[in-house]
Amino acid sequence: MRGLLALAAGLLLTACDPAEVYEKNIDLASPAGDPYVWAVQNKPTFEFEITDPAPRYDVYLNIRNTADYSYYNLYTRVTLTGPDGKVLSRKLHGMNLLDPKTGEPLGNGSGDIFDHRILALPNQEFSQTGTYRVQLEQYMRQDQLPGIMAVGVRVARHEAGK
Repeated sequence: MRGLLALAAGLLLTACDPAEVYEKNIDLASPAGDPYVWAVQNKPTFEFEITDPAPRYDVYLNIRNTADYSYYNLYTRVTLTGPDGKVLSRKLHGMNLLDPKTGEPLGNGSGDIFDHRILALPNQEFSQTGTYRVQLEQYMRQDQLPGIMAVGVRVARHEAGK
């Protein structure tokens, strides 16, 4: 029952954000079905519609990890593709999931699960309407990366001064 209430509260909070255009998260598992593993060959792709190309947008990465994640950082390659199939951006992002000095988890969470929202593509221009794609690749030196529960993308209208 608590989980259902938390889910409902989360949905209400995101529904109340008028700047949000898109948000989706995908749970991860290894090719063998082991949960909470981001395999190097698993490249989640997120598709979203831009109906108004006039404003600028911020593209965020959502990362959910467990406390037993073995590294303090996570490297991902983010590829943004436009409606015409052309690659608009391909960037490598390094982010800290734990404090490198203390080992304390960063992000929001309780117990042994932590959520992070990282600004990956700030003030992004989408020059035309249509379906855009963001593909995420884990870029660590490990084929099977345990401790990453889910990844996602959030797109919101850029708000000047934030």
